[in-house]
Amino acid sequence: MATPAILQDGSGATPPETARPHRSRLWFQALLLLVTLFSTTVVGMRYMANFRAGLPPIASDNDVLPYGWAFAHAHAAASGLPFSLTLLTILLVHEMGHYLAARRYAISATLPYVIPAPSLSGTAGAIIRLEGRVTSRSALLAVGALGPVSGFLVAIAAGILGLHLSRAGLPIAPGLVEFHFPLLLRLLSAWIHPHVPASALTWHPVLVAAWIGVLITSLNLVPAGQFDGGHVLYAFSPRAHRWFTWATIATLLCLGVIYWIGWILWACLLLLPGMRHPRISESTPLSWKLALLGPACLAIFLLSATPQPFGHSGLIETIHKIQRTGIEWPFHRHTPHPPHRH
Repeated sequence: MATPAILQDGSGATPPETARPHRSRLWFQALLLLVTLFSTTVVGMRYMANFRAGLPPIASDNDVLPYGWAFAHAHAAASGLPFSLTLLTILLVHEMGHYLAARRYAISATLPYVIPAPSLSGTAGAIIRLEGRVTSRSALLAVGALGPVSGFLVAIAAGILGLHLSRAGLPIAPGLVEFHFPLLLRLLSAWIHPHVPASALTWHPVLVAAWIGVLITSLNLVPAGQFDGGHVLYAFSPRAHRWFTWATIATLLCLGVIYWIGWILWACLLLLPGMRHPRISESTPLSWKLALLGPACLAIFLLSATPQPFGHSGLIETIHKIQRTGIEWPFHRHTPHPPHRH
């Protein structure tokens, strides 16, 4: 995702800057990349072990934080690379799409920051930071759109490869985390494994990486705020962007209650002051070639988005799970029953 630090109109006389990476920043970015390579490889080792055993990617609690297991099986470290390299390639191609578009319009931008995470995917994604001025709607559209378009193309290739490597057979037991296919992967699965239900597919780690890449693409293309989809929409119509942002917040809250609690977090992010889109007053119409990026991003969003990426993960279902496990809410007061008299 491209996160602009300065987005202002073109009334100033200061010319746009070109990107000048700082040496200390490059060291930090390289360190983040190495840490993320480590965390994604550890997660990928566990995914590969489960795949070889005929299990779903996350089959038990031991798969959530597999670092102890990974150190005990350090000799199998290379087995985690198909997952980690696939996922990092999708993320880096996405961010380099933003970066190269920024350079095309002489906007100062950092190289990607890849963010490590301890579990599930091993990463929280990647960002670049725009440090120069975005002075035209054409530049905003190009920078916002070329990231998800580039990453999506790699995710398609990864999805095709991952589905070919996955095994179709008898239905497998449900995992601790249940992954749902978006439309893109449903179509690819119907093509590669016709007449095979998703429940009978043992996911190869490359397919898991492709699924995560497609999910990240859909999250970035939410048409609101300063997400990539928000930049694209603002380039076409600032007024529509304002109304879509509020409508998107309401929609995400509803989706979070029913389908996936993560949508509530996304809605809360849109309420932060830093997610408000600054004005770009330049009114030169977009060229028809550049304007094609708008429908392309809409098509990608429809192919990659799903209201419920994880099964049984809405707010209502989560509350029911907590109640079934007998965990009391912090604000719940336990009233002792009076002693029973015989």
